[in-house]
Amino acid sequence: MTTRRLLFVVLIVSLPSSHLAAQWIRHSVGGVPRKADGSVDMLAATPRTADGKPDFSGIWTSDEVDPRRPNVAPNPRDATTSRRMINLGVDLPGGLPYQPWVAELVRQRRGNNAKDDPHVKCLPDNFLRAYGMPHLVKFVQTPGLLIVLNEWNAGYRQVFTDARALPEDPTPSWMGYSSAKWSGDTLVVDTIGLRDDSWVDWSGSVVTEGAKVREQIRRLDFGHMDIQVTVDDPKAYTKPWTVLIKERLIVDSELIDEVCLENEKSLQHMK
Repeated sequence: MTTRRLLFVVLIVSLPSSHLAAQWIRHSVGGVPRKADGSVDMLAATPRTADGKPDFSGIWTSDEVDPRRPNVAPNPRDATTSRRMINLGVDLPGGLPYQPWVAELVRQRRGNNAKDDPHVKCLPDNFLRAYGMPHLVKFVQTPGLLIVLNEWNAGYRQVFTDARALPEDPTPSWMGYSSAKWSGDTLVVDTIGLRDDSWVDWSGSVVTEGAKVREQIRRLDFGHMDIQVTVDDPKAYTKPWTVLIKERLIVDSELIDEVCLENEKSLQHMK
């Protein structure tokens, strides 16, 4: 990535997030395991629901190195950005296995500073991208339904945990259609029906309407969650690919509105 490109990405991401970091609500909540000094015991046991399943409820952010501050540990109460924000396949040997047309598209988007990025135009982020962005996401787990709230544009996602059949002819949407079932302590989520040309990172990598996405979600302990994502999208990629996304819990805080079009300035830099 060129220095110019990196600086541009930092500008777009840091303007809203740095403003909000000072505004997130600070409210100490009960039911949180704490050490003798009052800090949260992030390695405490995984919370469980009444039926004994892991409870994913809570506010989450990336638990990976912030590309803007590679030598600074994440603030235990604030969101950060993932190294996957720029390149979702950063860990894959050779990168994401693009079909030739996608490889050319990514080359063009990197070259023009991603001026057509839906995020920059204040459109929603799909869940693959949301996991690495500097916006908090809140999981709300109820019987039969996992709701994921994104403070970016007050977005939401529904994951039905009753193992219902996915629609045969889904109308494409930003979050697609998600159905899940339990495999031990792992929630296995299958998603179809994403919009064509949905961006999954700042480089302009995409998923198409034909994509099948499987997430295997595990809450490792009180403060950490792993999401193994496999994308099978023959139109965009030469083979299925898998990445492991790491999330950490945010405590004593809450979501706050971040409406992109309110006082939006970033798009001016794209012209």
